[in-house]
This record gives sequence, C-alpha cells and structure tokens, in this order.
Amino acid sequence: MRVLVLGSGGREHALVRALHRDPTVTALHCAPGNPGTAEIADNHQLDPCDPTAVTELAERLRVDLVVIGPEAVLVAGVGDALRTRGIPCFGPDRAAARIEASKAFAKEIMAAAGVPTADARVCETTAQVEEALDAFGPPYVVKDDGLAAGKGVVVTEDRDAASRHAAACERVVIEEFLDGPEVSLFALCDGQHAVPLLPAQDFKRAYDGDDGPNTGGMGAYTPLPWISPELVDEVMSTVVQPAVDEMRRREIPYVGTLYAGLALTSKGVRVVEFNARFGDPETQVVLDRLATPLAKLLQACAIGGLDPEFRPEWHPGSAVTVVVAAEGYPSAPVKGDEITGLDEAAEVEGAYILHAGTKPGGEGRLVASGGRVLNVVGTGPDLAAARAAAYEAVSKISLRGSHHRSDIAEKAARNVVAG
Repeated sequence: MRVLVLGSGGREHALVRALHRDPTVTALHCAPGNPGTAEIADNHQLDPCDPTAVTELAERLRVDLVVIGPEAVLVAGVGDALRTRGIPCFGPDRAAARIEASKAFAKEIMAAAGVPTADARVCETTAQVEEALDAFGPPYVVKDDGLAAGKGVVVTEDRDAASRHAAACERVVIEEFLDGPEVSLFALCDGQHAVPLLPAQDFKRAYDGDDGPNTGGMGAYTPLPWISPELVDEVMSTVVQPAVDEMRRREIPYVGTLYAGLALTSKGVRVVEFNARFGDPETQVVLDRLATPLAKLLQACAIGGLDPEFRPEWHPGSAVTVVVAAEGYPSAPVKGDEITGLDEAAEVEGAYILHAGTKPGGEGRLVASGGRVLNVVGTGPDLAAARAAAYEAVSKISLRGSHHRSDIAEKAARNVVAG
C-alpha cells in the first residue's frame, strides 16, 4: 500500500512511524513533514491546506490512501477534493469536520443524538455572554466557537478574564463546569461503524500541577489504570455510535477519527468536546501501544469496510510522552534556537523522539520552528518505568529557554505503585 500523510507535527510523525512499522506499506510519503518524518518517509514541500496541490501530489505518487493529520486541512476541504478524484482518504470532509470546527454545531449534534454533555449557551453579543456567565457561575467555561489549535478554551474563576476571552471571539459557547478527571478516546469511523482505540489522558495546562494557560497539550500517557474496564464500551454506545448515526442521518457521514474528550463527572460520563482527527499528543502514546497494523485499519475506514466487531490488539506495558516546548509557549514561542542532545536522548533504553516543531537550521543543525518542539516518548512495563525513560531522555536535550512539565503521568504511576 502506498500512503501519504498530511501534516508536519508530532502527531504526524507518530502516524508515519506507525505506518512505517506496517509491513503492508510499500511506499510512505509525508507532506510537508518534518526532519523526523524525513528519516522514514519521503517528504514533499507543499501547503497541506491546498486541495489542488494535495490531489495533484496524491495522483502523481499513485497513493492508495491519504491520511489527514491537522484539523485545518480538514476544514479546508482537502478530504472533499481527494474523494472527488476517487482517492481514498482517512479524515472527514469539510461538512463533517464541523463537529470540531464549530463548538455550537457539535452541541447541536450531541443534543439531537442524546449524547450526555454539559449544558451550554451559544453567545454572539456581550449581553448574551454576561447572561450566560450569570446563569452558570464560576468556574466559568468559555469556548471559542471556531478552531483555535486547542487554545480557544478558558476555564477560570475570574469573571473579568472570562468576559475578556469572550469579547476576543466572534462567537462563543459558554457552558457549565464539569467536575472529575478527563479522558481522551479515539474511535475509527467509516461513516457507519466505529471501532475504539486505547483511552489516554493528556495534560492541557502549561505548567506542573495543572497551572498556567491552556496549551495544545504538554504530555500524555496510556493505558489508564484507574478507569473502569467497562468505560470504553459505555462511551461507544452512548457517545460515539449515536454521534456517528446522527451524522449519517443528516447525510454527512463521518469518516476518520472521532475524538471524544470526556469528563468522568460525579453524575456520569459527559462529553467535553469532539475533535475531527487524532489528538495531539495522545496519538503519540496510543499508536506506540498499537500492535495491529495501522494502514489496513485506516483504509477500511476510508473505503467503508470497517468491521464493527473488530478490536485492535495492543502491546503490553505503558507509554508516556513529554512535550518539550519553546521559550514563551503558548503565548509567544521563540523560534530559531538550536536543539542538541537528540542522539544521546535516543540512546536511552525505552525512549525515542518525535519531532513536532523542528526544521533544519543549516550546517547540520536542528532548530525550533514551533511552540511544541519535541515529543519525548518513554515506554516500559508500567507507567513508572515509562515515565523514567521519558524524563531521562528529556534530560539529555538542550534547547535554550525551553520548558516541559515534570508531572506527566506522575499521579497515575504513584497510585499504581501504592495500589
């Protein structure tokens, strides 16, 4: 199978790595890719949000499958363009991708499908915003209705901060605060059926102890030893399949990864958000544990042949990823600083590096080109061992002004040991 992956971040490097390990993949391409994907795939420099450029490349390469990573590419209608030309594509078309592109649309789908979620109001005026804030009270949850790269949500006790965030957005969704821990579950969908992957947990806040501003994600781990074994089946039957059925009823079949961000509240499971693609950085740990070859799974979704009874196989043990972020991330990340120590980090047993925001700097140097620069993945027989491998590898890396959280999976690992 000849496969093209669209995107340039850590999620895409993880996808390329998983596809590289699949013996059925005979040619692997990435556009535009990054220095990490270049080691195991052929990179092609183009704008992945340009439907014409992507379809022309896919036809020239004679690919059997295109896998779309970032949400912006989906919203740009690249999936629509590929399908029009008869090219199998893993990723929803523009209409279906609205489930992430518009928080209001996602709430509409959830309401119609009976999916449990937070009560919410869609607000377009200052008066509506203030009325909604009064109704729900603190902690205030204010979400930009459009795409915001994972940073469009403010959760705060500060009424003025909530109002300011709402004022900076054209349209917002204000909703009740959901208590309880959060879980990410990816489901692979072919427009009719859905198959779950392994649940994971990510860490959105920039600093230790869940302090600081929201980010695109500072780390993740899987599996989750503290969740019920029945949780996945419950979510598939009450959240994912009803949403897929509702989209199909509206004649906008959902093909690709449906990401369900969940809160395990005192009142039961509630959906925090839907995303229309693999989440980043959860993908990095979920695909690390995947033992089933990935390409055939994604192709089955793209062409409509997913077996709803199929369940992927998983490697035993745990995976933890730690994001190394540039100075100033998330508000104003500094770019262009040199990254060193990757060879030493890669020598750590059980650890490896995924590139997220890097580019060649000339004279053999590697420099930061984005906010989240590297994903350092650690693996091991349990969470404690995986954490140890990840953080030992992080300690080998040098990037001026960089920062990372030191508590990724710490609580879960400690509780497992204590148990």
